[in-house]
Amino acid sequence: MATGHSHGAAPTGTAAGRHKSRLAMALGLTTAFMVAEVVGGLWTGSLALLADAAHMLTDAGGLALALIAIRFAERPATPEKTFGYVRAEVLSALTNAVVLLLLTVYILYEAYQRFQNPPEIIGGPMLVVAVVGLGVNLVSMKLLSGGSSESLNVKGAYFEVLSDMLGSLGVIVAAIVVLLTGWTIVDPIVGAGIGLFIVPRTWSLLKQAVHILLEGTPPEVDLKLLQAKLADLPGVVAVDDLHVWTITSGLDAMSCHLVIDDMTKSAGILTAASGVMRSEFGLTHTTIQIEDGEIRAAEGHVTPL
Repeated sequence: MATGHSHGAAPTGTAAGRHKSRLAMALGLTTAFMVAEVVGGLWTGSLALLADAAHMLTDAGGLALALIAIRFAERPATPEKTFGYVRAEVLSALTNAVVLLLLTVYILYEAYQRFQNPPEIIGGPMLVVAVVGLGVNLVSMKLLSGGSSESLNVKGAYFEVLSDMLGSLGVIVAAIVVLLTGWTIVDPIVGAGIGLFIVPRTWSLLKQAVHILLEGTPPEVDLKLLQAKLADLPGVVAVDDLHVWTITSGLDAMSCHLVIDDMTKSAGILTAASGVMRSEFGLTHTTIQIEDGEIRAAEGHVTPL
């Protein structure tokens, strides 16, 4: 049975890889301030500040994981791993999401304990540390904002920094309340709020990572429309075994069988199909197999479109 194939260029980089220098700068800022925030939290006795410091710790870990994943993704493909290690970025995003969810559980537990026995809190230093932390987070967010729309890996790191920025705002509010009123119970309230606020975004990140690992159809691709476009090509009798999936952020792939009525037209149909995938769906990494409609019909395998 005659067949034809069309392949886009092999992956030579990832969306996250284009932003690794910004990730490295954000990691440096986060790590440097994390130490100061941990010391400040222990000194002032503030759960809100310690919760923010804990998020800073996961930020540093998340950013480090993202950079390690990019490093793996830059390795060349091997006979055992034909796509290389680009999926390491998705595993990094998945790890970040799980760690954040577990951290939220711990923060809520600690907040419950502090509701039972409110500790003494030093408001002044708490406010100073929170303000500096806000500045660090805003700079890190600026560094990562561009890549967050391109890479799930960078998006995970961006969400962690975003959670820290909101946490710093919460700590500032809590510190001001403590300074003005002495009402220390606001500290565990803010700490719990910091933990809860990030849950929906973290859950969304977790679902996206799992969706990619399960090789689900990319959300921006309308599979029914894609199938219809292929079926409308002159000479195409049927579209079989159609799959579209994400290898890593910014790199989607498609494969299918096109059953045609005249094998002498296979080259033209293959070129047209590849062009439609590239121009209308942004799919450049495609594998399209051409099959003879007459042979398939004789075998009873063709289902009319």
